[in-house]
Amino acid sequence: MSVPFRLVVAAGCGLLAAVTAPAPVAAQAVKLRVADYLPVTHHFSKNGLKSWMERVTARTNGAVTFEHFPAEQLGKAKDLLSLTISGVADVGLVAPSYVSDKMPLSSVAELPGGFPTSCAGTRAYWKLATSGLLAKEEFAPNGVRLLLTFVNPPYQILTSKAKIEGAKSFQGLKLRSTGGAMDVMVRKLSGVPVRMAGPEVYDGLSRATLDGIVFPLPAVLVYDLQGLVRQSTIGENFGSTVLNYLISEERWKQLPADVQKIMLEEGEAATEKNCAAVDADQDGAIDRLKKAGVNMIALSPSAKSEIQVTLGTVGSEWASDLDKRNKPGSQVLKEFRATVAK
Repeated sequence: MSVPFRLVVAAGCGLLAAVTAPAPVAAQAVKLRVADYLPVTHHFSKNGLKSWMERVTARTNGAVTFEHFPAEQLGKAKDLLSLTISGVADVGLVAPSYVSDKMPLSSVAELPGGFPTSCAGTRAYWKLATSGLLAKEEFAPNGVRLLLTFVNPPYQILTSKAKIEGAKSFQGLKLRSTGGAMDVMVRKLSGVPVRMAGPEVYDGLSRATLDGIVFPLPAVLVYDLQGLVRQSTIGENFGSTVLNYLISEERWKQLPADVQKIMLEEGEAATEKNCAAVDADQDGAIDRLKKAGVNMIALSPSAKSEIQVTLGTVGSEWASDLDKRNKPGSQVLKEFRATVAK
């Protein structure tokens, strides 16, 4: 009699469509415990994770099953990479910006002005992270592999007090940042970056620890922040954040080859499904925020130009800093921009 194989998982786009294939013949059952720091209402949880789990279970005829523990039940967002690598969890939802000391190159997808839509950024990042320079220089050294990813749509800045009129509007404001490239961007605007994970932002605004947030508009509603901010930019590009489901190489090697193939195929399909849903909901999110009383501000051409000039050197400065640390920052930036442009 075979002993069930237990695999622990902790969770943080044109890509392949799902491909129907014969279910694997597994001598052992695979049970995946999935834990993340997202609320179950988050779009990545609904459109990405849920879809991935259902499809993997279906294509394996139930040989692979899942338990889901959302909202930091198995660990804080900042700890999920170490929990994955150490074996406490076998797969973790990791935001590279929360562990920028370990995954600094992934901030290439978080630079301001990098791409126009979630899918544009997600597709470029997926390529570099699965078969390009990021796979070699960032994922392999950490002993992890990408299963599915989500690059948020371009972030906007929302504030609880200051009127937004241009680059100088953010001087001295304490703005929530994910770290990494976003810290650089906030400082360029003469703001004060306050590193904070998504689940902590509500309290930060409620207690005035924050004057505002750099955030994707759909997620403002997910975290119920619309009553805590008064105005928001629209149509700007203040960077983004990457969310990755990672599996340790050690655990990966324990899986049958046919299960590995299915997990990767369905990860790519779920990645595409999620970013497409988020891009389609941008106008809807703006309408819902307006109805909630948030003043949505389209900046004047001169104000937009001022911000673009102010932030124009963030990418090159980010890359140069990594180059000095013997990390291929300039090369990653060049490859990411070229991939987005294709």
